Amino acid sequence: MKNVIRWIAAVMPVFEWLPRYQRSWLWQDLIAGITLAAYAVPVAMAYATLAGLAPQAGLYCYIFSGIAYALFASSRHLSIGPTAAISVMIASVVGGMAAGNPSSYVAIAAMTAGMVSLFCFLAWIMRLGSFVNFISESILLGFKAGAALSIASMQLPKLFGVAGGGDNFFERLFVTLQQLGSVNITVLVLGVGSLLLLLAGDQIAPGRPVALAVVILSTGIVTLFGLADHGVRVVGYIPAGLPPLKVPSFHIDQIEALLELAFACFLLSYVESIAAARAFALKHHYPVNPRQEFLGLGAANLVAALGHGYPVAGGLSQSAVNEKAGARTPLSLIFASCALVLVLFFLTGMLRNLPETVLAAIVMVAVAGFVKIADFKRLRQISRLEFNVAMVAFVGVLLLGILKGVTVSAIASILFLLRMMARPHVSVLGRIQGSTRFSDSGRHPTNERFPGLFLFRVEAPLLYFNVNAVRSSVLEALHRETTPVRLAVCDLSTSPYIDAAGANMLEQLVEELEREGIQLKVAEAHADAREMLRATGISESLGGVSRHTSLADIVEDFERENKSPSNFI
Repeated sequence: MKNVIRWIAAVMPVFEWLPRYQRSWLWQDLIAGITLAAYAVPVAMAYATLAGLAPQAGLYCYIFSGIAYALFASSRHLSIGPTAAISVMIASVVGGMAAGNPSSYVAIAAMTAGMVSLFCFLAWIMRLGSFVNFISESILLGFKAGAALSIASMQLPKLFGVAGGGDNFFERLFVTLQQLGSVNITVLVLGVGSLLLLLAGDQIAPGRPVALAVVILSTGIVTLFGLADHGVRVVGYIPAGLPPLKVPSFHIDQIEALLELAFACFLLSYVESIAAARAFALKHHYPVNPRQEFLGLGAANLVAALGHGYPVAGGLSQSAVNEKAGARTPLSLIFASCALVLVLFFLTGMLRNLPETVLAAIVMVAVAGFVKIADFKRLRQISRLEFNVAMVAFVGVLLLGILKGVTVSAIASILFLLRMMARPHVSVLGRIQGSTRFSDSGRHPTNERFPGLFLFRVEAPLLYFNVNAVRSSVLEALHRETTPVRLAVCDLSTSPYIDAAGANMLEQLVEELEREGIQLKVAEAHADAREMLRATGISESLGGVSRHTSLADIVEDFERENKSPSNFI
C-alpha cells in the first residue's frame, strides 16, 4: 500500500507541494488566478475564433486543462491554454476534413486534442524527452516569426472589414491589398483603435489585463451605437454554463490525417511548454521535471478533448502574466479556472456584442512579440548553421503553412546537423607549453610539436557517413608534415561513439600507414568506443586500447625512446 501511495505522489506532484502549502501564499495565488482569468477571457476567445471554433471553446480549454495540469505539474508558473500557433494548425487542417459541417469540426478538433494526449502519455511511458529536442531553439525562433506573420495575414481582413482569402502568407497579403477599396471604415476605426490601445497598454501597464479593458470598452461602444447594424461583425450568442464532458466522435478514415496534425501539435506543445517552464524555474530557482511535463500536458489535452476544446500548451505570454501577478504554486491555475466558470455562468450575455475585429487586434498584438529581429541578427553572428535552420523554418511556414513548415524545418535541422557531422573537423594537436594538455595547433601555433610524432583528434563520433571524409582529412594532414612521421596517435576523447564502419576505417588506416612505415595508436577512448574496438578485434592492430593510457603518456614514451629533448616546429 505504501508503494502505491509513493507511486501516486510521484506521478501527481500535487501530493508533494500541497501538504507543504503555506497560508501566506493563498492570497498571492488567488490574485494571480483572477489576473490570469482576466487575461484569458479575451485571448482564449480570440484564439478559438482563430482556430475556426466558437469563442467559448477557448474558455473551455482554459478551464478544464488548467485544473488537470495543476494536479500533474512540475512547474509552479506555467499556464496551460490555447496558443496562436496551434490554433492556426487546427484551422488549416480541420476545415478541409470537416467539409463545412460545424459539429464535425468541433469533434475533429477535440479528437486532435485527445490524440495529442495519447502521444504525451506514450512519450512519458517511453521517456522520450530527448526525442523532441530535434525541435531546437533555432527552429522555434524562425517558426514563431513565420507563424506570427502568417497569423497576422489571417487577421488583417477582420481588422479592415474585408473578405480576405488565399492559402499562404503571400497570397493572403496580396488578396487583402486588392480588397482595400472595399474597407468598412467603422470596422477599421474600431479595430485599429483597439490595436493602438492594446499596444499602448503593453507599454504603460505591462502584465495587466489591458485586453479585458479593451474588450469591455469596445463591446460597450458596439452596444451603445448599434454598430452591429453597420457591418461590424460580433461574436453573437455564447451559451452559458459548462458543456457536458464526452468522448469526441470521429470516422476511421480520418485517423491518418489526424495523426499528422496531432503529432505536430504534440511536438510544438511540449517544446513551447518546457522552454517556458524552464525559463521560470531558472528565475525562481526550482527544478522542473521534463518527463513529468509529458504527463501534465497529456492530462490537460485529455480533459480539453472531453470538454469540446482543442489542443493546448503552455504559453510564455500567459505564463508570464501568471508569474508577474505573484503566483506561488499551480493552485493559481485552479483559481483562474474557477473565475472563468463564473464568467461562463453569469457574464456571457455581456460578451454578445464583442466585435470580431477586436479579437483580431488581440491576436495580432499577442503574436507581435514572436518576431524578434535582434535574435535573428545575434544568431547569425553566433552560428551561421543555426541561422540557416531558423530561416528555413521562417520561410517554410510562410510558404507552406504552419503544419508543413514546422515539419520541413525539423527535417532541415537534422539534415544540417548530419551535414556538419559528415565532414567533422580533424585537429592536428600540439602540447600546450608548460602542461600535459593538448590542443589544435592550427589555432594555437605556439603549441609544442614533436618531429616524427603526428597527433590528431576527430571532433565528432566516427560513423558510417563520415569515415571517408575523416580518413581523407587525416591522410592529407599527415602528408603535409615536413618531417617523416614514425608514430601517429588518434585522440578519441571527442569521439564518444564509434560504429562498425568507424572501426573498419581505423583498421584500414593502420594498414595504409604501416605500408609507409608509420605506426598508429589511439588514446583517450571512451568506454563505448573501447568496447567496439575490442569487439571487432581492431584493438590489437592499434597496440591495445586501455583506459589507463593517456595521450600525455604516449608522448612521454615517444620522447623517452628518442632520448633527446623535443624540438619545436
